[in-house]
Amino acid sequence: MTPSGTRSAAVVGAGIAGLATAVALRRTGWSVTVHEQAATLRALGAGLVLAPNAVHALDALGLGDAVRARAVPLAGSALRRPDGRPLSRLDAARLADRHGAPVLAIERAALHALLADALEPGVVRCGTPVADVAALAGEHDLVVAADGMRSRARTAGWPDAPPPTYAGYTAWRALVRTDVPVTEASETWGHRERFGVVPVGVGLVYVFATATVPADAHAPDGAAELAELRRRFGGWHAPVPALVDAVDPAAVLRHDVHALAGVPTTFHRGTTVLVGDAAHALEPNLGQGAGLALEDAVVLAHLLADAPVAPALARFTAVRRPRAARLHAMSAALGRLTQQTGPVVASVRDAAVRLTPPALALRGSDRTMGWRPPAS
Repeated sequence: MTPSGTRSAAVVGAGIAGLATAVALRRTGWSVTVHEQAATLRALGAGLVLAPNAVHALDALGLGDAVRARAVPLAGSALRRPDGRPLSRLDAARLADRHGAPVLAIERAALHALLADALEPGVVRCGTPVADVAALAGEHDLVVAADGMRSRARTAGWPDAPPPTYAGYTAWRALVRTDVPVTEASETWGHRERFGVVPVGVGLVYVFATATVPADAHAPDGAAELAELRRRFGGWHAPVPALVDAVDPAAVLRHDVHALAGVPTTFHRGTTVLVGDAAHALEPNLGQGAGLALEDAVVLAHLLADAPVAPALARFTAVRRPRAARLHAMSAALGRLTQQTGPVVASVRDAAVRLTPPALALRGSDRTMGWRPPAS
């Protein structure tokens, strides 16, 4: 503990999971230091969809109003084929009515900045990599490992935990400034290829695409990556070609998709706890990576508010691991369904999606979006 008797926590990593956990712990009276190895704070990625569960978590962190002011409320989410034929659509208003919060879209950098700004100056210490988590644990009541999918803390403290593995497909992402009208999120499923569109601001659209390819098959530069996107998606339905044409080659991000091969059997060891991708990095197929991280932060702080660290962390594993494991498995299954199936199975898949009643799809959202914060 600190000299004043306040319990102290060290958070390793200043991504969304680490910053959100720091905010949550500070709100319950903890003294917090965030260690970030990068020289400056930076948000990796382009855009995010915040489902109702993520919005509820941000409300619990005291940031809901700020996020709503910066984000775009989505009208809905559509699923299509490359020729534009609709497969399904979820109405965002119905989702909001069912889950008690809207569906929002936001630039990842904007959410990252809102979380960072919610912390007092000096809490986040950039350029301070943590080489020895055990030593850090000896200096604090709690260590939160929020250092991402390739977490050094997890590797050191959980040697039996499954490592990240290549999911078999790559992903492109970009923020596009354009006058192409986009009012709702959409995803188009081709044969082992997908293209997604999300409005995140006035004249600003987040686009993403996937393709099943060997690992490390990247083009030499952004212009070549953009040419590859045009080759793959230039013949798809509107507005996909126009959005691809509007992409700045310098803005194209490409990463092979990796995920943990499985969720660790426990999220805590001693006084160290895993949160976010360090605990449950999943394939980006459910739009729930950031949402799960925000949930982790809220639940961890709630459990630690009035309880000793050891039983609180045991309860954290008991509460969080089943949900994380369930969504991890769901995301992997969706990845296989969209990226690893042949044309015949893909046709059957599309027919099954098209024939699913909207009411059933809405009820199905309970598994991903139905989380609510614990009562204070």
